[in-house]
Amino acid sequence: MPGINSNMNLEEIKNIIFRLPTREFLTLADAIDKRAETIAMMKLAESGFREWQEKGEDIYDEKA
Repeated sequence: MPGINSNMNLEEIKNIIFRLPTREFLTLADAIDKRAETIAMMKLAESGFREWQEKGEDIYDEKA
């Protein structure tokens, strides 16, 4: 995902978001919640993948 180039700070973004009509605000809040959950799960999964980098775990990379 490309970086976002914006001169807006977090407070300015929050002020805009809080002015949204209720329906749009709740839709955005739901989307942010789902994205946050995905990020949290990805962070949690990272620890499991570190085990694959340990010596001896490369047996699955062997050619038959």
